[in-house]
Amino acid sequence: MLLHLLAPLADEHIIFNLFRYITFRAVAAMVTASLLAFIFGPRVIRWLRVLRFGQVVRTEGPESHLKKAGTPTMGGLLILISTLIATLLWADIANRYVLITLAVFVWLGVLGFLDDYLKVVRRRSEGLVGRYKLTGQGLIGFLVGITLLLWPLSTSVEPTWTSLPFVSDYHINIWVGLFVPWVMFIITGSSNAVNLTDGLDGLAGGLTAIAAATFAVFAYLVGRVDTSRYLGLMYLPGSGELTVFCVALAGAALGFLWFNAHPAEVFMGDTGSLALGGALGTVALLLKLEFLLAIVGGMFVVEALSVIGQVGYFKYTARKYGQGRRLLKMAPLHHHFEKSGWTESKIIVRFWILGLLCSLIAFSTLKIR
Repeated sequence: MLLHLLAPLADEHIIFNLFRYITFRAVAAMVTASLLAFIFGPRVIRWLRVLRFGQVVRTEGPESHLKKAGTPTMGGLLILISTLIATLLWADIANRYVLITLAVFVWLGVLGFLDDYLKVVRRRSEGLVGRYKLTGQGLIGFLVGITLLLWPLSTSVEPTWTSLPFVSDYHINIWVGLFVPWVMFIITGSSNAVNLTDGLDGLAGGLTAIAAATFAVFAYLVGRVDTSRYLGLMYLPGSGELTVFCVALAGAALGFLWFNAHPAEVFMGDTGSLALGGALGTVALLLKLEFLLAIVGGMFVVEALSVIGQVGYFKYTARKYGQGRRLLKMAPLHHHFEKSGWTESKIIVRFWILGLLCSLIAFSTLKIR
């Protein structure tokens, strides 16, 4: 918004020329989102307490989590609002990359809010029925896929193309008949992976901030003709504006982490986790970096696979031996380590460190090509 309002004034005063630079607006967006989260965090927490929107803790979970019952949840609203305001202020609001990402972000935020509402207010422990949640996630993925096919974002790059990490000037062309299911899979998978990771204080928020900041750098590089050609990346005109969204998301996640750090004063709930995961998946799709997403969000992938492996192995052994057996003491993986005697803080910090390593590996793909 400010780009359209103030950049034209550059002819009258040179200081307004700053608003034309993505780097300046990105830093401003991150500061704005962080400050909004810092300022409104206490008020949102008090509001959630007044409404008695407290966390419902599963009795089959780790015993240490029982004391968290009643802690305000739906704090993801703070991340949503902070990111939206910062992005609308500092990004090019006419940019289709930004508009599509914001649409997915808000859609999944509303879906997550409905799930949290059913759990907390209606006291339905399962929340939104799984098939309905998947339908909502799949529907937005379907709409994004159809939109990208019918109204491509770039005239120089086919909408079905995607790049490979560690490979320069090469792309995979996804068969058009599989493209929409591919988009649905990426958005739904990414959204659910972050949702599964959100089980310890600050775990999902910290990992999301790392992943979003990483994609901010890639968005900036892909959106510039000089750096993209030098590094062997696809050049996508206009995609650089996603830098502003990504750093706003990282800033909002860090601001939320101030209140969500162990011991948490508030939880993001599905309102935040579904939206955060969907946003990361959408950014990866629009930047043609879907396979890089598996590296950047490596810890999210591991957490999701731990659940899939646990469920799959349990069902297999139940059929074969008549009694289900477990691969892990409890899934997702972070609960396995809790059951093994690791403290919550230790698990969180170690997962953050691994998330940073995933980010560094992702950056290494820029030169190892």
